[in-house]
Amino acid sequence: MTLRTDLLPALAAFESAARHQNFARAAEELHLTASAVSHHVRKLEDRLGVVLFQRHARGVALTAEGRQLADAASTALSDMDSVLGSLKRSRDEDAVVRVTTVHSLTYAWLLPRMPGFTTLHPHVRIHVDTEMALTRFDEGGPDLGIRYGQPPWPGLSAQPLMDDALFPVASPRLAGIEHVREAADVAKLPLIADLSRQGWQDWFRSADVRGVRVEERYSFSDTTGALMAAVQGLGAALAREKIVTPYFADGRLIRLPGPIVPTRASYFVVYPSHRRLRPAARLFVDWLLAQRDSPDAPIPPATQGTAPPRRKSAGT
Repeated sequence: MTLRTDLLPALAAFESAARHQNFARAAEELHLTASAVSHHVRKLEDRLGVVLFQRHARGVALTAEGRQLADAASTALSDMDSVLGSLKRSRDEDAVVRVTTVHSLTYAWLLPRMPGFTTLHPHVRIHVDTEMALTRFDEGGPDLGIRYGQPPWPGLSAQPLMDDALFPVASPRLAGIEHVREAADVAKLPLIADLSRQGWQDWFRSADVRGVRVEERYSFSDTTGALMAAVQGLGAALAREKIVTPYFADGRLIRLPGPIVPTRASYFVVYPSHRRLRPAARLFVDWLLAQRDSPDAPIPPATQGTAPPRRKSAGT
C-alpha cells in the first residue's frame, strides 16, 4: 500500500508506544492522552489489517508484525532526525564567522569594537583564533583573517585595513625614567623587543640617534608579552600605535621622547580568493573595512623626565 500523509501521526504514535511498550508513556512523550495514542494505533491496525499489539491487563506487547513495523519506523524516524539535525547545523554554521588574527590586535583593537558589530548583527557568532602559526585557509579553516605584513599572499585576496606606527613606551615606575629627556636617553634603559622585523635599530636611526649600542635585554615572540614586560617595569618597549592604546588608557604605560615612525607593514583583511565569502563572513569583512573611518584614540604626548610616584609610608 502507498503511505499516505494522514497515517504519519498514527505511525509516530505507534513508534513511541512500541519503543516504550506502554501507551501512557508514549502519550506523555507526545503530549497526548493515552486514549489518543490507542486511537492512532487502532487506526493503523485497521488500515493495515493486522494486529500490532497484544493487549493484556499489565499493558501491551508487540506482535511479530508489530515488531517488524516498529523496526522500520524507528529506522526511518532516526534517519529523518539525522537529516533535520544536519540541516539545522548547516543553517547555524552559516551564521558563524571564523576569524584568525594575532592576540595583541584582538585584545587592543578588535575586542573594543566588537559590541558595535554585535549590535548590528546579533545573529552572527564569531570564533576568533589567535594562534601564532600562519593559518591555512583550506576547507574547514577560517573564513577570513587580519594580517600584519606586506602583500601579496598567494591564494588570498587582501584589502587594506589600516597603517601603524612605532614609538617607545615604558611604565611610569621604571627605574631611571626620570632621566629620560630625549630620544638618545631611551638607549640607556633596558630595552624590550619582539619578533617584529622593524625594531630598535630602525627606530634609533629614524630618531637620528647615532653611536649608541643597542642591547635588547628581553625578547618576546608576541607583542603582548613585550608590552606586559614593560608594564612590569623591566624596560622600554617599542610599541605599535594600534596595539598600545589600552595601556595608555589605564596609565600602565607612557610614551617616551622620540619620533613616531610609520611602520613598513600594514594591516590587511584577507580571505581565500578561490571561494566566495559566506553571507555572515561578508558582513564581518564589510564591517571591518568600515572601521577604517572610525577615529582612533590620539597618541599621547611624550613624557619627559617624570619620576615615579612615591609610595606613602605606613602611618602617613
